[in-house]
Amino acid sequence: MKQNADFIEDENFNENVKAIICQNIKRYRKEKGVRLMELAEKLDLSVNHLKRIESENDRNNISLITLYKISILLDVRVDKFFEEVQKPVSSKK
Repeated sequence: MKQNADFIEDENFNENVKAIICQNIKRYRKEKGVRLMELAEKLDLSVNHLKRIESENDRNNISLITLYKISILLDVRVDKFFEEVQKPVSSKK
């Protein structure tokens, strides 16, 4: 069994996972054309709470059940929220 410090140094460990999830929630919500207020109402959350969930700088963590509900409402598989979005490489000539 790996020690905690070994786990954190693992090449698959991404300490920015929370920021990635937050970015993806916002990205998929916008792609689906769902307004912040609309999603907040369906989740029975305040708009401010949902704004904090989508904020990369918020110190609070999203609950798994909330992430699961968001995935259902946006029709996005839960694992998609963990995928780091690759920014397109600009071609300068």
